[in-house]
This record gives sequence, structure tokens and C-alpha cells, in this order.
Amino acid sequence: MANIITGLRILASLALLFFPAFSAPFTVLYLAAGISDMVDGAVARRTNGGTELGARLDTAADFAFVAVCLLKLLPAIDIPAWLCAWTGVIALIKGINVVSGVVMHRRLVEVHSAMNKVAGALLFLFPLTLPLVELRVTATVVCATATFAAIQEGHLIRKSKGGITT
Repeated sequence: MANIITGLRILASLALLFFPAFSAPFTVLYLAAGISDMVDGAVARRTNGGTELGARLDTAADFAFVAVCLLKLLPAIDIPAWLCAWTGVIALIKGINVVSGVVMHRRLVEVHSAMNKVAGALLFLFPLTLPLVELRVTATVVCATATFAAIQEGHLIRKSKGGITT
């Protein structure tokens, strides 16, 4: 069942390509894809249905959703230079975290901290707020949260001796 939900997320993500950003159908599909991302993992855990295939399918669905959203939303948003710079700093911190995890733990490390989840939720909600709230307000909240989460992630990676537990 979880894999079916994940498959539907891939279809909803691809369907986003056929609608203008911020239109009603785009918003409905965006919400469906985002909510299905939360639901498929819960269903897999509840039914003990987590599989290697399911994990790979989830990663593919996440990639499809992010790629389509970037393709559709970036041209529709006038992104100021300060936001590009701040996003670059966050990406740099996250990159350092990846390298730190590989060097210290000899593997890719994922930190599923509460702050990473909050940052992810705010990033998901960000496009939905744009028609309602000024970009600089929502972008500042999202970037501040993501910066804190990335710094915390690095701290957790570096202080951990035998692996990451969050």
C-alpha cells in the first residue's frame, strides 16, 4: 500500500508540469504530493511494509517532486539576490555536513532531527504562502529555520561516535 501511495506521488509530481504555478489545479496536486510523502512512510511503518524497493521508490518520488517544483516555481518567483546568497550558504553547510559524515562515519549520514523536519515542513509550505505573505517574510523564516537545522545537523554528525541517533 505504501508503494502505491508513493507511486501516486510520482504521478502527481509529473502532473504538476501541465498546470501553471500557483493555479488551483497546481496547488491541489502540490498538496496531494506533499501529503502523500507524509502518509506513505506512516503506512509503511504501521503495516511493517518498509522495503528496500519502497525506500528507493520514495527517494525517486522525492526527487521527481523537488525537480518538478523547482522547474515550475523558480521561473514564477522573483528571487532577490540576498535569498540566493542565503540559500547558497545553507547548501554549503549541508555539503560540509555530508563530507563530515562520510569522513567521520565512512558512510552517508542522514539526520532526521526535529529541526530538519520543521525546516522541511516550512519549505513545503513556502510556495503556498507566496500569494498571501510577502516573500521576504516567509523566506526569512524558512531560511533562518533551515540554517539552524543545518548547523544543528553538523553538530550532531560531529559529536556522534557510533552513528546518528535523533
